[in-house]
Amino acid sequence: MELSSDDIFMNKSRILLLENIHSVAKEKLEEHGYHVDLLSHSPNESELTALLAKYEVLGIRSKTEVTKKVLAANPHLLAIGAFCIGTNQIDLATAKRAGIPVFNAPHSNTRSVAELVIAEMIALSRQLGDRNTKAHLGEWMKTADGSREVRGKTLGIVGYGHIGSQVSILAEALGMRVIFYDVIKKLPLGNAKASHGLRDLLKHADFVSLHVPETPDTKDMIGREELMAMKKGSYLINASRGTVIVIEALVEALKSGHIAGSALDVFPLEPASNKEKFISPLQGLPNVILTPHIGGSTEEAQHAIGLEVAESFRKFLALGTTAGAVNFPNVDLVHKQNIHRIMNVHKNEPGVLGEINGIVSKAGANIQAQYLSTDQEIGYLVMDLENAKSTEMSQAIAQSTRNIKTRLVF
Repeated sequence: MELSSDDIFMNKSRILLLENIHSVAKEKLEEHGYHVDLLSHSPNESELTALLAKYEVLGIRSKTEVTKKVLAANPHLLAIGAFCIGTNQIDLATAKRAGIPVFNAPHSNTRSVAELVIAEMIALSRQLGDRNTKAHLGEWMKTADGSREVRGKTLGIVGYGHIGSQVSILAEALGMRVIFYDVIKKLPLGNAKASHGLRDLLKHADFVSLHVPETPDTKDMIGREELMAMKKGSYLINASRGTVIVIEALVEALKSGHIAGSALDVFPLEPASNKEKFISPLQGLPNVILTPHIGGSTEEAQHAIGLEVAESFRKFLALGTTAGAVNFPNVDLVHKQNIHRIMNVHKNEPGVLGEINGIVSKAGANIQAQYLSTDQEIGYLVMDLENAKSTEMSQAIAQSTRNIKTRLVF
């Protein structure tokens, strides 16, 4: 495998951003010399496969599927960025085996999602959705029946990560009691308390808010049994992933009155664009708030996400930093003057490091610094060299049978 000029001079890398990613990402990347194209739609598999032939880096949001077929047809890709929190739309394992780190934005939209959850909690407790609709239709629904304060109530948070913990802080400020459940031991913030398990949380919470990733363990996590385990007259909010709740079971629980109301921002099946019609069994039910996956869709959040992932791209392309990559060994690097930096992704097998160091030794190069991080399948090696033969060394390393991807920056 020979290195192209684009492998050596990374400021020539071409970047494709899809799904109306905030223009600040394009602006910031172009400031550093990268060529960036910004498209508004989410291409299907065949269109994306063809598009990527001209690009080394891809940025997407939640709709674009980066499948095994797309990755197999574009082994030249250097990096992928999900300009959102979730990365389940990307085949992470295949990307890793191809030497492609995947970055996301786990922090930038947490406040936006947390604020939406708090707003929906109050709206459900006061039946604001139904009362608003009736007022628009000319009906005057002035009554206190079924309308309650959230102060003094118990909020149960399932998933106490970046978003769940922010919801916890905001809820306490409203005078609520907070309990949470997470599969990983988490430090409670404020006066929040950990529950003994999911069923324990469901039993005691007046409001249940879901903040979990999409995994085999969370699929259909809230079904009929879990809904019946919730307090009668309680509320369910989901701003995480659409597959977490069994929708048919929720419809049954709402119709029976066991669940007093629900707010959902995510669904098992969502339209691919604003032009497609949205259909759900939850439509038309009383005290149900349905929003079109807008938890992180605030101007502030999209601007911050654009900056966060663009910076991850820049650090990886210019420095080799993989810190924050969700599927890749993490190495955090800094800029150094007057060095040639070789970045090598290889199969994690015995003897690889010795083989690479042998190539460097044979070339008479001086290794100023060497960084290695591995997982069970791959290793990521970064070497800072003081030698003008770095191009030849990179090409020799790339010829190894254990090589996956080798790149060089000056």
